[in-house]
Amino acid sequence: MTDTPATSAVSTPAASEPRPAPLDEAALREAMNRVRLEVGKAVIGQDGTVTGLLIALLAGGHVLLEGVPGVAKTLLVRAFSAALGLDTKRIQFTPDLMPGDVSGSLVYDAKAGEFEFREGPVFTNVVLADEINRTPPKTQAALLEAMEEHQVSTDGVTRALPDPFLVAATQNPIEHEGTYTLPEAQLDRFLLKLIVEVPARDAELAVLRRHAGGFDPRDLAAAGLRRAATADEIRAARRAAASVTVSDDVLGYVVDLAQATRRSPSVQLGVSPRAATALLAASKAWAWLGGYPAITPDHVQTMLVPTWRHRIRLRTDAELEGVSVDAVLGSVLQQTRVPI
Repeated sequence: MTDTPATSAVSTPAASEPRPAPLDEAALREAMNRVRLEVGKAVIGQDGTVTGLLIALLAGGHVLLEGVPGVAKTLLVRAFSAALGLDTKRIQFTPDLMPGDVSGSLVYDAKAGEFEFREGPVFTNVVLADEINRTPPKTQAALLEAMEEHQVSTDGVTRALPDPFLVAATQNPIEHEGTYTLPEAQLDRFLLKLIVEVPARDAELAVLRRHAGGFDPRDLAAAGLRRAATADEIRAARRAAASVTVSDDVLGYVVDLAQATRRSPSVQLGVSPRAATALLAASKAWAWLGGYPAITPDHVQTMLVPTWRHRIRLRTDAELEGVSVDAVLGSVLQQTRVPI
């Protein structure tokens, strides 16, 4: 450990101290893309979902994973964390879960004669919020401050969460008994809503072959999964993605798309300005992963549905007619002029 200026015989100016060499952007991009390859050693047929998780991480957002049971949502998040070398904790949301079970609580220490704060499972890099719609709104709201501010406030004390920090919440789209619909305020905290589909036949066959060969989803190291990036690389990649440029024409395109959702006859509540900034951040991350110095309308179009599908409320009559949010967003894309 080096001496501080207060104890050194001669203090060295801060400007002359060696600074860490900046990480090469191409190497950072390669490391992030390796993450997808590593996750593929444990999870087959979910490449798009893995890319979505990576985009959310680079954009500093969170992900809502929706899919029927058995499509490897939990394994996907665990493998993603392992490929990044990040700590992860799983919270099983149940009707009797309390807010303190998520964020932490004050516990009385009889020996010390005082209260001490016991950290909840939210104090980690990647939080797997399993079946988040099975717990009451009061407990769901315990995640709000953590997701938005990356901190937890208890008894007047604010405690920062680790960096990087990502919440990956799961929910079952077909089972609604005993569930609590997420309020719009919390849905808006998720950058992306990703649909985890049942894999295609070839992918499902590969899954069975892997299990027939002795694959154990609880032992990711045995599957050959290794860390592909460090926390410093993740933070540097996040800064690089944020620096991707955007022209006024593309900014105007994002605004036009947002306003088009508010004018749609099938929509009761269109997207907010926060949703427009979320689309911009996701498009920047997607462009950076592809090696583009600036985002294009193609990047915006690719990220629009996963970024906005959970931020729109349809009219009741449109829902009764079978209109879907994805279909409405597809129509918005078709009807909005694309800048050349």
